[in-house]
Amino acid sequence: MTASTPPDRPDPLTTATAPDTPNVTNVTKAPTTSATSTTPVTADALTKQDFEALSAFRYRLRRFLNFSETAAREGGITPQQYLLLLHVKGIPGRDWASISELAERLQAVHHSVVALVARCEKAGLVTRRQNESDRRVVEVHLSPAGEACLANLAAQHRNELSTFADIFHIRGVHL
Repeated sequence: MTASTPPDRPDPLTTATAPDTPNVTNVTKAPTTSATSTTPVTADALTKQDFEALSAFRYRLRRFLNFSETAAREGGITPQQYLLLLHVKGIPGRDWASISELAERLQAVHHSVVALVARCEKAGLVTRRQNESDRRVVEVHLSPAGEACLANLAAQHRNELSTFADIFHIRGVHL
Protein backbone atom coordinates (compact mmCIF):
# COMPACT_ATOMS: atom_id res chain seq x y z
CA MET A 1 0.00 0.00 0.00
CA THR A 2 1.39 3.41 -0.89
CA ALA A 3 0.45 6.81 0.39
CA SER A 4 -0.97 9.08 -2.26
CA THR A 5 -2.69 12.40 -2.41
CA PRO A 6 -6.05 12.51 -4.20
CA PRO A 7 -5.90 14.66 -7.36
CA ASP A 8 -8.46 17.09 -5.95
CA ARG A 9 -6.25 17.74 -2.91
CA PRO A 10 -2.79 19.24 -3.28
CA ASP A 11 0.08 17.47 -1.57
CA PRO A 12 0.37 19.17 1.86
CA LEU A 13 4.16 18.98 1.89
CA THR A 14 5.85 21.19 -0.66
CA THR A 15 9.22 22.81 -0.67
CA ALA A 16 10.20 26.43 -0.83
CA THR A 17 13.50 27.75 -2.01
CA ALA A 18 15.89 29.53 0.31
CA PRO A 19 18.93 31.31 -1.12
CA ASP A 20 21.45 29.10 0.71
CA THR A 21 19.49 25.84 0.63
CA PRO A 22 19.29 23.49 -2.36
CA ASN A 23 15.85 23.53 -3.92
CA VAL A 24 14.52 20.04 -3.38
CA THR A 25 11.78 20.57 -5.97
CA ASN A 26 14.42 20.81 -8.70
CA VAL A 27 15.74 17.28 -8.16
CA THR A 28 16.05 15.61 -11.55
CA LYS A 29 14.09 12.40 -11.88
CA ALA A 30 16.21 9.46 -12.90
CA PRO A 31 14.82 6.91 -15.31
CA THR A 32 12.83 4.25 -13.51
CA THR A 33 12.54 0.55 -14.02
CA SER A 34 9.28 -1.31 -14.18
CA ALA A 35 7.98 -4.61 -15.45
CA THR A 36 7.79 -3.12 -18.96
CA SER A 37 10.96 -1.00 -18.89
CA THR A 38 14.54 -2.19 -19.08
CA THR A 39 16.07 1.25 -18.50
CA PRO A 40 18.24 0.96 -15.38
CA VAL A 41 18.19 3.67 -12.74
CA THR A 42 21.69 5.11 -12.64
CA ALA A 43 23.43 7.73 -10.57
CA ASP A 44 24.72 9.19 -13.85
CA ALA A 45 21.27 10.72 -14.41
CA LEU A 46 21.67 12.78 -11.23
CA THR A 47 23.82 15.86 -10.81
CA LYS A 48 25.96 16.79 -7.82
CA GLN A 49 23.32 19.40 -6.98
CA ASP A 50 20.67 16.66 -6.98
CA PHE A 51 22.67 14.62 -4.48
CA GLU A 52 23.26 17.71 -2.32
CA ALA A 53 19.54 18.50 -2.34
CA LEU A 54 18.58 14.92 -1.50
CA SER A 55 21.16 14.80 1.27
CA ALA A 56 20.02 18.12 2.74
CA PHE A 57 16.39 17.01 2.62
CA ARG A 58 17.08 13.64 4.26
CA TYR A 59 19.24 15.28 6.94
CA ARG A 60 16.59 17.84 7.85
CA LEU A 61 13.86 15.20 7.72
CA ARG A 62 15.82 12.88 10.03
CA ARG A 63 16.46 15.74 12.45
CA PHE A 64 12.73 16.44 12.61
CA LEU A 65 11.86 12.77 13.04
CA ASN A 66 14.43 12.45 15.82
CA PHE A 67 12.91 15.50 17.52
CA SER A 68 9.43 13.99 17.11
CA GLU A 69 10.41 10.64 18.59
CA THR A 70 12.10 12.30 21.57
CA ALA A 71 9.18 14.69 22.18
CA ALA A 72 6.66 11.83 22.12
CA ARG A 73 8.66 9.75 24.59
CA GLU A 74 9.16 12.75 26.89
CA GLY A 75 5.39 13.31 26.64
CA GLY A 76 4.81 9.81 27.99
CA ILE A 77 3.74 8.05 24.79
CA THR A 78 5.46 6.20 21.96
CA PRO A 79 6.17 7.86 18.62
CA GLN A 80 3.61 5.55 16.96
CA GLN A 81 0.97 6.54 19.52
CA TYR A 82 1.65 10.21 18.74
CA LEU A 83 1.25 9.56 15.02
CA LEU A 84 -2.00 7.69 15.60
CA LEU A 85 -3.40 10.58 17.67
CA LEU A 86 -2.27 13.08 15.05
CA HIS A 87 -3.90 11.14 12.22
CA VAL A 88 -7.17 10.67 14.12
CA LYS A 89 -7.34 14.44 14.62
CA GLY A 90 -6.07 15.17 11.11
CA ILE A 91 -8.69 13.28 9.10
CA PRO A 92 -10.44 15.97 7.03
CA GLY A 93 -14.07 16.74 7.73
CA ARG A 94 -14.71 14.75 10.90
CA ASP A 95 -13.40 14.03 14.39
CA TRP A 96 -12.65 10.32 14.03
CA ALA A 97 -10.71 7.93 11.79
CA SER A 98 -11.34 4.37 10.69
CA ILE A 99 -8.80 1.62 11.21
CA SER A 100 -8.31 1.43 7.42
CA GLU A 101 -7.60 5.17 7.19
CA LEU A 102 -5.13 4.93 10.04
CA ALA A 103 -3.43 1.94 8.42
CA GLU A 104 -2.96 3.97 5.23
CA ARG A 105 -1.73 7.08 7.03
CA LEU A 106 0.65 5.09 9.24
CA GLN A 107 1.70 2.89 6.31
CA ALA A 108 1.06 -0.15 8.49
CA VAL A 109 -0.94 -3.35 8.15
CA HIS A 110 -4.48 -3.49 9.50
CA HIS A 111 -3.84 -5.88 12.40
CA SER A 112 -0.87 -3.81 13.62
CA VAL A 113 -3.06 -0.71 13.72
CA VAL A 114 -5.75 -2.62 15.63
CA ALA A 115 -3.10 -3.54 18.22
CA LEU A 116 -1.84 0.07 18.38
CA VAL A 117 -5.39 1.36 18.85
CA ALA A 118 -5.91 -1.20 21.63
CA ARG A 119 -2.76 0.06 23.40
CA CYS A 120 -3.90 3.68 23.00
CA GLU A 121 -7.35 2.76 24.30
CA LYS A 122 -5.82 1.00 27.32
CA ALA A 123 -3.73 4.14 27.98
CA GLY A 124 -6.90 6.25 27.90
CA LEU A 125 -5.91 8.16 24.74
CA VAL A 126 -8.67 6.98 22.38
CA THR A 127 -12.06 5.32 22.34
CA ARG A 128 -13.52 2.96 19.75
CA ARG A 129 -17.09 3.01 18.47
CA GLN A 130 -18.90 1.06 15.84
CA ASN A 131 -20.04 3.25 12.94
CA GLU A 132 -23.83 3.64 12.98
CA SER A 133 -24.32 3.54 9.21
CA ASP A 134 -21.77 0.79 8.47
CA ARG A 135 -21.34 -1.71 11.29
CA ARG A 136 -18.12 -3.03 9.70
CA VAL A 137 -16.35 0.28 10.35
CA VAL A 138 -14.73 0.97 13.70
CA GLU A 139 -14.42 4.67 14.50
CA VAL A 140 -11.39 5.73 16.54
CA HIS A 141 -12.00 8.92 18.57
CA LEU A 142 -9.62 10.90 20.76
CA SER A 143 -10.44 10.89 24.46
CA PRO A 144 -10.05 14.12 26.47
CA ALA A 145 -6.65 12.81 27.66
CA GLY A 146 -5.68 12.04 24.06
CA GLU A 147 -6.76 15.53 22.96
CA ALA A 148 -4.65 17.13 25.72
CA CYS A 149 -1.60 14.99 24.96
CA LEU A 150 -1.89 15.67 21.23
CA ALA A 151 -2.36 19.43 21.72
CA ASN A 152 0.82 19.62 23.79
CA LEU A 153 2.92 17.54 21.40
CA ALA A 154 1.52 19.17 18.25
CA ALA A 155 2.41 22.62 19.62
CA GLN A 156 5.98 21.42 20.17
CA HIS A 157 6.08 19.96 16.67
CA ARG A 158 4.76 23.17 15.14
CA ASN A 159 7.49 25.13 16.91
CA GLU A 160 10.11 22.69 15.65
CA LEU A 161 8.70 22.87 12.12
CA SER A 162 9.21 26.63 12.18
CA THR A 163 12.95 25.97 12.22
CA PHE A 164 12.50 24.35 8.80
CA ALA A 165 10.62 27.28 7.27
CA ASP A 166 13.62 28.01 5.07
CA ILE A 167 13.12 24.80 3.10
CA PHE A 168 9.55 23.65 3.79
CA HIS A 169 6.16 25.15 3.26
CA ILE A 170 3.19 23.18 4.51
CA ARG A 171 -0.11 24.41 3.12
CA GLY A 172 -2.49 25.53 5.82
CA VAL A 173 0.22 25.73 8.50
CA HIS A 174 1.60 29.13 9.31
CA LEU A 175 5.05 28.76 10.79
